[in-house]
Order: sequence, then structure tokens, then C-alpha cells
Amino acid sequence: MVNKWITNVPVATLWTSAQSPRAIDEQGIKQNPDLNAWIASLDYEKALELCDANLVQSQLLYGEEVVVIEETNEWFHVVVPTQPSSKNSVGYPGWVPKCQMTACESWDVMQGPIAVVTAKKANLTKTNEILTLSYLTVLPLISEKGELVTVQTPDGEGALQRSDVEIFSSRSDWSVKDGEKVVESAEQFLDLPYFWGGMSSYGYDCSGLSYTACKANGVIIPRDAHDQSVEGEEVSLDSLQRGDLLFFAYEEGKGALHHVGIYYGDGKLLHSPKTGKNVEIIPLAGTVYEKELMAARRFWKKGEDSHAS
Repeated sequence: MVNKWITNVPVATLWTSAQSPRAIDEQGIKQNPDLNAWIASLDYEKALELCDANLVQSQLLYGEEVVVIEETNEWFHVVVPTQPSSKNSVGYPGWVPKCQMTACESWDVMQGPIAVVTAKKANLTKTNEILTLSYLTVLPLISEKGELVTVQTPDGEGALQRSDVEIFSSRSDWSVKDGEKVVESAEQFLDLPYFWGGMSSYGYDCSGLSYTACKANGVIIPRDAHDQSVEGEEVSLDSLQRGDLLFFAYEEGKGALHHVGIYYGDGKLLHSPKTGKNVEIIPLAGTVYEKELMAARRFWKKGEDSHAS
């Protein structure tokens, strides 16, 4: 069986099991998902249930590779190599609908030139459709001419506006290592509603936002906050710089870790708080976050390799 499959929709949700989706989640799991319609259909209780009932694990962007380890008639059990996790040494585990995947053994975004979507959203024009891709979608570059770039897709070719992407000669050359870039990447999503498991510009959870902000530097960090908190460079809390990741734990920083955000500078936190809230910048002083701050890590230091790339 082919074990290399590529996401062929703008955003595919990684579910805890094939039984996790509810009737209201149909817009998110169909062959042509409508993320806007799906998210808009979820009231506070239904959105919170994605977390509280352990329904959703993460999300995949268009062109993201998975390794299939099991399948049913309509679902793949996969791991995601681009999302490191202590849950599986190969990558983040979960279930995705088969209809949102395409087999492509030759797919490779690590070696040749790539186009990285740097607009919050970008229209990919294909022969018979237009797909609205998320920020930081990565596709192999075929050619560049004038205002258009031609990219490889999981099932053919497509075109993107040159102004919506940044071109790198290879995946290894996408390495900015700049704390300001970490902040700028997250800051553009101020007021975007929190979405549990979110890994796209349709909605981020706390660790999805920190993962994405580091990815903007070409640095791939672990998917979840508790794994992020033990990677990178340890930073003392009195030596914080813009772009450092801040970690928060219950019991005034001594209990279980439960949140991650980005140090904005001037004693401020940039983060995606929780269901019902939006991405925001707040002063730490006088908040519960000030009491719960327990650690900081740096992933952008110049000259230092990331966990993976």
C-alpha cells in the first residue's frame, strides 16, 4: 500500500478517532470542506466540546505529508512528520478523511525550490477550481513569471500570485532566526477567534499559534505546548526577548502546564487564549498569567539549529 499521502484540501482536521466528528462537523470533513461555514456553525458549547470531549487533535495544511498506519473504508489513521510530538516518534497521530488526501510518492518539499504562502490567505488557481490556502502553506515551486508563480500540487499544477508568497531555493534555506519575525507572524492574527486544534489562518489554538510563529522563521517545533516547553534554548524569566515562547502552569507555575504564548516585549503576552476569546496582546502584570508563568524557551537564536526543519 502507498504510505505517502498528501493533504489535498486547504485545511484538513486531524481527529482523535474516526468516530469523533459530530453531525455539525460535516462541513469540516467533506471532500471540499468549508472551514468558514464549519467554524461559524459552532456555538461556544460546540466549539468547546472539540477540546473537552477530546474530539480534535490538530490540523494539516494543503500539501502537508502524512504517513498512513491504518485505514478504514473512509478514514486514514496517520502520523504527521511535520508536527513533532511525544505521542509518536514519527510525528503527530490522528485520523483524517480519505477524501482529503491524495497519494503522491514523489512529493518532496525538502530539496528543491519552494513557495511559502506569506499572505494570511491566498487563492490557488487550478484548472477546475480555486482553493483558498492558509498562511505558511508550503508547495514545490515549478516556475516564476511576472505576477504569477506556478507550483506543484498533490494532483497537478496550480498558480499563485507572486505577492502572496515568498520563494526559497530549498527548505533548508528557509531559516530567518529572528525574534521579531516570530512576533510579526503572530501579531497579524490579532482578533482572530481561538479554535481548538487550529493550525491555520482560519483559527489557531495556543500552541498552534506558537508553532506557526516559529514556522515563519523556517523552524519546525513540536506541535503541543508541553513538548515545546522542553525544546529549543532555555531562557531565564529575567532575560526575555521578543519572540521567546512563554509557558504557563496551574498552581502558580508549579502544577501541570496548560498554556503557551509569545513574549511581545515590554512585559506583554501575545497569545490565543481559549475558546470564546480572540488572539490578543495583554500586559502580564496583575494577571493570572503573571502568577502562572513557569518557563521560557527560544527557538529563533541565530546560529542555533531547531528541533527539526
